[in-house]
Amino acid sequence: MPVKIRLQRHGKKGKPYYWIVAADSRAKRDGKYLEKLGAYNPNTNPATIELDVDGAVKWLQNGAQPTDTAKAILSYKGAMLKKHLAVGVRKGALTEEEAEKKFNAWLEEKAAKVQAKADGLSKADADAKAKALEAEKAVNEARIAAAAPVAEEVAEDASTEETTASSEEE
Repeated sequence: MPVKIRLQRHGKKGKPYYWIVAADSRAKRDGKYLEKLGAYNPNTNPATIELDVDGAVKWLQNGAQPTDTAKAILSYKGAMLKKHLAVGVRKGALTEEEAEKKFNAWLEEKAAKVQAKADGLSKADADAKAKALEAEKAVNEARIAAAAPVAEEVAEDASTEETTASSEEE
């Protein structure tokens, strides 16, 4: 039975949410699957990915073929690297401890990159809000400055009318 690691679509129209599953390649896209390996939510920035790395590596070692998108996700989360290191351990090029050390170092580096992106996005959002606030203040000041001469004219007209009315009464 040919097995594929692929995405299974869930969520409502325009708001996709995917499960990462190991399924028979002959099954429908959203149909029967053998095992759920994780979830992928592209609606958040950065995208949220939950993955059982060990389960994915087990399926990959047993011959499951990932689709292009699933392969990108597995690579992003380190499942492809862990499989590669496991092959090195099996061939004797590495020890289990060395492979685990390399994988953990890679995970820490990846987490730092993701955190840097999240920080950059929040900084960009804060900058955009500050810029919008400055623009709004400028518009309000311009509006007040434009309204001030009109208010003075109205005050002058009113005072002129009062003096005219008071002189007519006398």
